[in-house]
Amino acid sequence: MPDPRPHLGEPLALDLLNTRWIENGPQDLLTDVAGLRVWLASASLADRATADEATLAAVLAARTAVYDVVVHGSQDALNEVLAHGRIRRALTESGPADLVEVPEKPWLPAWLAADNLLDLLRAAPDRIRQCAHPECVLFFYDTSKNGTRRWHSMATCGNRTKAARHYARKV
Repeated sequence: MPDPRPHLGEPLALDLLNTRWIENGPQDLLTDVAGLRVWLASASLADRATADEATLAAVLAARTAVYDVVVHGSQDALNEVLAHGRIRRALTESGPADLVEVPEKPWLPAWLAADNLLDLLRAAPDRIRQCAHPECVLFFYDTSKNGTRRWHSMATCGNRTKAARHYARKV
């Protein structure tokens, strides 16, 4: 099954948030293991994680935790997800490496998404945004040069907003 979501390609933490969207009503990719399988493939994690109920539960916990940080600034749930793994620094044959260790395999995708959020927060927390269209629930990481991007997609939400403003002026 192809990924049905309207917005792909965001960093892993925001991509996980974008498994919920509005299209003819609320949609949620992660309602079952089949949807999890789609997300794992889309996130390039299918070879590292198993699509099963335990992984789905962990990923849903991570999605809630990431949302709580991004929208409410609450960190407790994210720290609970992060407690399931760690990064071990080591010197390997190819040089220094940061090795991800998540003992409970179902928690790996969840932990990676939570860790990715830390990277985004460390780099530029003000660039993590929710689409400005009032009927959109999608998130994006603003990589624009001046940091003023407002919509997850100019082609959809940006055009809708501008068309509505134009129509309101004409009426």
